[in-house]
Amino acid sequence: MTGRVHIEDLGMRDYKETWDLQESIFQDIVQRKIARRNAGLAPKDPGPADAPDLDMPQSRMLWVEHPHVLTLGKSGEAANVVASQEELARLGVQYYPINRGGDITYHGPGQIVGYPILDLDQFFTDIHKYLRLLEEAVIRTCRDHGVTAGRIEGLTGVWVDPASGKSARKICAFGVKCSRWVTMHGLAFNVNTDLAFFDLIVPCGIADRGVTSLSQEVGQPLDQHEVRIQLQGHLAELLEWQEV
Repeated sequence: MTGRVHIEDLGMRDYKETWDLQESIFQDIVQRKIARRNAGLAPKDPGPADAPDLDMPQSRMLWVEHPHVLTLGKSGEAANVVASQEELARLGVQYYPINRGGDITYHGPGQIVGYPILDLDQFFTDIHKYLRLLEEAVIRTCRDHGVTAGRIEGLTGVWVDPASGKSARKICAFGVKCSRWVTMHGLAFNVNTDLAFFDLIVPCGIADRGVTSLSQEVGQPLDQHEVRIQLQGHLAELLEWQEV
């Protein structure tokens, strides 16, 4: 069965506001799944047409760009924020410990942030496969621009020149939450990002490798909307979703 996904472009949006929206959508999908299970419906059973409260949960894909913010995953170390609270305040950078996996990362203007809130029962129930497909979509988007990117065993994210040892540079960070096979949080892809803000942290807790952006790798600013549409197309192809 092909999963159906509603796509939303939120534009520039405050991090906490977007986190609250994610939580609301996530909880709605989970509660609908519980109601359907209690009614004896299988995850992929469309159910009776006259029972709107038992409709199939609606997966969502949120695209957003955030003002400057640092987020710390539940497995992260607060010490990986190397800037003082005073410096963060001076630069207008917010800070939130949150409930995704992973360590510290930065979000800000020029970065494509994607939050797939998916009912994986409508796709496949394999979180490792899900993460690898998210990575693959970014790798293919980089390839569209002539940039060689890939994975590094034991390290999170997508990296440019992954085989070059400590010269490898992270271009996209990932951190997800999954409960009852419903996902939230997602990916942060540096496109036109001001990389100086990564000096405020040890990105993802990895101290011996740098970060990069797609625009830095190709040597010119990029049309961020165009890159997002390319990324969205790769996600749709890999996850085999139907956009609604």
